[in-house]
Amino acid sequence: MLVNFQTNSMKQPIISPSNRLVSLDAYRGITMFLLIAESALLYQALIGLFPENTWGHHIMIQFTHHPWNGLRFWDLIQPFFMFIVGVAMPFSLTRRLENSQDSSKVTRHVLRRCLLLFLFGTGLHCVYNQQLVFELWNVLTQLSFTILFTYLFLRQPFKVQLGVSIGLLLLTELMYRMYHPEAPFVKGENFGSYMDQLMMGKLSPGNWVAINCIPTAAHTLWGAMCGNLLRKKLPDLKKIKWFFLAGLGGLILGYGLDILQITPIVKRICTSSFVLASGGWALVALGLFYWLVDMKKVQSWTFPFILVGMNPIFIYLFAQVLGQWLFNLLKIFSFGVMEPLGVPEPGMQLINALLTLGAMWYLCYFLYKKKIFFKI
Repeated sequence: MLVNFQTNSMKQPIISPSNRLVSLDAYRGITMFLLIAESALLYQALIGLFPENTWGHHIMIQFTHHPWNGLRFWDLIQPFFMFIVGVAMPFSLTRRLENSQDSSKVTRHVLRRCLLLFLFGTGLHCVYNQQLVFELWNVLTQLSFTILFTYLFLRQPFKVQLGVSIGLLLLTELMYRMYHPEAPFVKGENFGSYMDQLMMGKLSPGNWVAINCIPTAAHTLWGAMCGNLLRKKLPDLKKIKWFFLAGLGGLILGYGLDILQITPIVKRICTSSFVLASGGWALVALGLFYWLVDMKKVQSWTFPFILVGMNPIFIYLFAQVLGQWLFNLLKIFSFGVMEPLGVPEPGMQLINALLTLGAMWYLCYFLYKKKIFFKI
C-alpha cells in the first residue's frame, strides 16, 4: 500500500533550502505536530489542569472543535492540512511531468493516490469501531476527493480556478437551502445529514457530514492556486501581499456572513462561511510562514517540526491507530514511578501525554535519520 520507499542509498540532503520551499515544509510540519499531539492526549491532559471558567480553560478549549456555530483554533487544522496539500501539488506534479514526460502516467499516479487515501480513511473508521463499517467522515477520505478535483483544474487559468472554487461554495449554499429553506443549517436535520442517511444509513455521532468534501475542495484548490503563484518569478513581497489580501478577503466574507446571520460558521457541515473564514486564516498563515522562513531566512526553529511533516500520512495513521495504545503503554511505567512520589493525577496525565508525543516525534526522527520516507 505504501510506495516510493527510499533508503540510505539516497545521496542528496533531505532538507536543502536551495531546492525546497522550507516555509511549506514548516507549515506542514507544525500542522502534523498539532495533530499527533491530539492523539497523544496532550490537549485533554492540559484541559484537565484548569477548572471551568478560568482563563486557562478558555485557552485550552481552543484545541477542541466548536460544538456547532462558531470557530475555534482546532477547527482550522483540517483546512490547513487540505490547503497545504494543494500548495504542494503544482510543485510535485510539475516535477513528475518533467521527469516522465507522460501526463497519463501522472494521472494514474493521482488516481492511485486518491484510491489509497480513500481506503486508509474508510479503514480507520473500521479501526475506530472495531468492526467492518462504511463511514466517510475521515479527513483522508475527504482528501481523496479534494485532491482529484483539484488535479482536474490544476493547469487551468487563475480565473477558471477561482470561478470553480466560488461555484463549490454556491453549490453548497444551494444544496442546504433548497433542502430546508426555513432552517437549512440545523444540527442533524440538514442536507448533509440527509445524504449520510442515504449513503451510509447512519449519522455521525459528532454531526460531521460526508459531503463536506465538496465545499472543502475549495481549500485544496486555493492551495494549488497559491502554489502556482509561488512558482512564478515575482518579487517575494508581491506574493506575500497577494496572500494577505486574499486571506483578509476570506476572513471578511466568512465572518461577515456569520455576523449578519446569513450563513453561520459551522465546521461540522463546512458551511460556505466556514470555508471562507478558515481559508482566509490558511492564506494568512502561508503568508506569515513564507515571509519569516523563506524571505527572512529564520529557519533554525523549523527543523523539529519539518521532521514530523516528512512522513505526514504515515505518522497520521500511526497516531490515529496506535496513539492511545502508546499512551497506555507508557502509562504503566510513568504512573508506576510518579504515583509513589505523590504526583497529582492531572500532572501524571500531562507528563505521560508529553512522553507519548515525544515517542511519536522520535519515530519521525528515526525515519529521518534512516532516510526512510513513505509516499503514496
